[in-house]
Amino acid sequence: MKRRSLPAAVAFVTTAALLLTACGSGNDDSDANDKIAGADQGSATPMKSASGAPAEDKPDGVDVSLPKDMNLVFDWEKPKDTNEAAAMDDAANFFRAIYRGVDKRTTKDAAISTYATGDGLRYANTQINAWIEGGWTATGTLRHYDATTRSASNGTSVEVAFCADAGKFYGKEIKTEKILKTEPSIEDFDYYKIIMVKLPTGTDLWQASKVFVETKAAKCQ
Repeated sequence: MKRRSLPAAVAFVTTAALLLTACGSGNDDSDANDKIAGADQGSATPMKSASGAPAEDKPDGVDVSLPKDMNLVFDWEKPKDTNEAAAMDDAANFFRAIYRGVDKRTTKDAAISTYATGDGLRYANTQINAWIEGGWTATGTLRHYDATTRSASNGTSVEVAFCADAGKFYGKEIKTEKILKTEPSIEDFDYYKIIMVKLPTGTDLWQASKVFVETKAAKCQ
């Protein structure tokens, strides 16, 4: 079973991300004053990790390292805006936290509470629990690309939108270590819109507060 086949993908999904009024594109022709859904949502204080991981695996002092066979690629360019660049970095850390939870078989890892809050935290927990209940971990390469960002007028919320290609990312049975491959298809492609909110402590930490997913996203092929 590949990642896209997991029942967790159904949770918190809105096809075409209809709940967003902003399109998440720097080149979008819509009104610049459009509100971002969830822009006013607060963020929770994260926990810090005491892990001995290398510094490059510990942004914000929290371990987001993954096993060597679980490769998350973020093939995108950072925006010039400082807040948008920081929000994009932590959107990537949000996904690293999810798959770290998959690898560690827990929703209680410090990375999850650091980079997720509100609906984003519920989304992460749902995803991780589906892998745990299925008896799977993940292996291969999950590529994220074509990212765009858009800031809310309040300066504390950024929408990060991007494509994901799971064509080379597979489930693996923990008991048998069997890799569950399928043929490439439209089901490999998702389009995400993540609402990132700034932690109100004067730091550069941003947390995923809402997650919208368009599955079978032809525009990402």
